Amino acid sequence: MSHSVGQVAGFAGVTVRTLHHYDEIGLLVPSGRSHAGHRRYGDSDLDRLQQILFYRELGFPLDEVAALLDDPEADPRAHLRRQHDLLTARIEKLQRMAAAVEHAMEARTMGIDLTPEEKFEVFGDKDPEAHAEEAERRWGGTEAYAESQRRAARYTKDDWKRMQAEVASWGERYDALMEAGEPATGERAMDMAEEHRLHITRWFYGCSYETHRGLGEMYVADERFKEFYDSMRPGLAEHLREAIAANATRHGG
Repeated sequence: MSHSVGQVAGFAGVTVRTLHHYDEIGLLVPSGRSHAGHRRYGDSDLDRLQQILFYRELGFPLDEVAALLDDPEADPRAHLRRQHDLLTARIEKLQRMAAAVEHAMEARTMGIDLTPEEKFEVFGDKDPEAHAEEAERRWGGTEAYAESQRRAARYTKDDWKRMQAEVASWGERYDALMEAGEPATGERAMDMAEEHRLHITRWFYGCSYETHRGLGEMYVADERFKEFYDSMRPGLAEHLREAIAANATRHGG
C-alpha cells in the first residue's frame, strides 16, 4: 500500500513543500511513483519520515539527520535508543524550567519583586511563602491577606533571606524540642508556638490567638501544609497544632 504526498503530509503534520524538499535533497526519496509520475510513499518511507521528524523536533539540522539515518552501522533499535535518551534529557530540562517558572509565578503572586538570580539565591527549591494560591483562595478577601500582600511587595532580597533564616532556626529548635520529648502543652513548646505567631505578625499580618488556632488546625488538615512542617521533623505539624492551642489558652485566646 502506498500514499500520495498529500496524504503523507496530512499524516505527519508537515507541508507538501517540506516533503518535496526532503526528496530534492535525498533525505526522504519516495519509493514509488504513480503512472503520472507523482510521488508515492510506502510503509518504509513513513518509518523514515517518523525518524526524521523525531530528530528535527530535537533540533538536529537536516545534514546531521541524514548522516544518522544513513549510517550503515545503525539499526532501528539504535535510533530508538538514541531518541529515547535525547527525549529523556529534554524532558528533564523542561521539567527544571517548568519548576523555575512555577516558583516565579508563586513569587509574583506574593508580590515579590526580585531578579531571577535573587529569587534562586533566596528561595532555592522552596516556595517564598508556602502555597500562595491556597492562601489566596482561603483569605483573599480579608484584610489580613491584603496586609500580607502589601508587606511582601516591599521586602527586599535581604528581608526574604532574613525571614528564611528565622524559619530555619525555628525549625531546628522545634526539632530539638521534640527530640528532647517536650510535651506540646509544656512551657517550651508554648513559647515556640508564641514565637511562631509573632513571626507571622512581624512579617505578614497581625495574627491573633484565634487566627493562630485556625492556622494550627490547617497545618494538620491540609496535606500540603502538613508536609511542609513534617519535613522539619515527622509529627511536627500535630505537635505544633497542640502547642498553638495550649499557647492560645494560656493567653486567654
